[in-house]
Amino acid sequence: MCGRGSLTKVEKELEERFGSDFYSKDLERYNPIPNFNIAPTHILPVILQEDPLHFQPVKWGLIPSWAKDKKIGSKMINARKETLGEKSTFKTALIQRRCLIPMDGFYEWKINSQGIKIPYRIGLKNFELYAMAGIYDRWKDEKGETIISCSIITLASNDFMLLYHDRMPAIMLKEEERWWLDPAIHKTDELLELIKAYPDDGMEAYAVSDRVNSVRNNEPSLILQSDDLTGRSN
Repeated sequence: MCGRGSLTKVEKELEERFGSDFYSKDLERYNPIPNFNIAPTHILPVILQEDPLHFQPVKWGLIPSWAKDKKIGSKMINARKETLGEKSTFKTALIQRRCLIPMDGFYEWKINSQGIKIPYRIGLKNFELYAMAGIYDRWKDEKGETIISCSIITLASNDFMLLYHDRMPAIMLKEEERWWLDPAIHKTDELLELIKAYPDDGMEAYAVSDRVNSVRNNEPSLILQSDDLTGRSN
């Protein structure tokens, strides 16, 4: 699964990398940028299929349009590739509401020889920006206000990721990002072919402080490499 991440770049860097712009009225809605400890319910800058030239503020944790309570979003932070074409909640979104979710790292925990979980920051080489494949939906509350929310698609891990977890986020190849947003590609089998494990040799990881365990902590020191693998706070 993918339940925590980082986006340490600023708006200009995101715009240059993805060729999409921020709506100035939305800038204050992000939570925040840079974000060193992204968690479910945070508002993220996401590129939606319907407007690929702009970033939109999107809540992490899918709230289907039919949901009676927005709390369901906390249980739908990930969507498994294996069920995308089967579950009705996901199938329509796969065909009509795809998105790119920028990050530059995500966290997983590995148990050391003492049985203590050690957090690792995982990403591409040099921790460059990338996009995770996602799906989104719109939900209206009782006041008529609309919340756009998303799920990150996950799949079985590549060999590199198996050192940390048996599942990983669907990190898109750069040249396939626009295909993912292309409405002309709408057949389930074609879309599922775009969701594949990122090449092992394009990824790296390092241990970080266990301060990342608390979502209350959010500062640059969280992404510094830690040489302490004993599980003690640092």
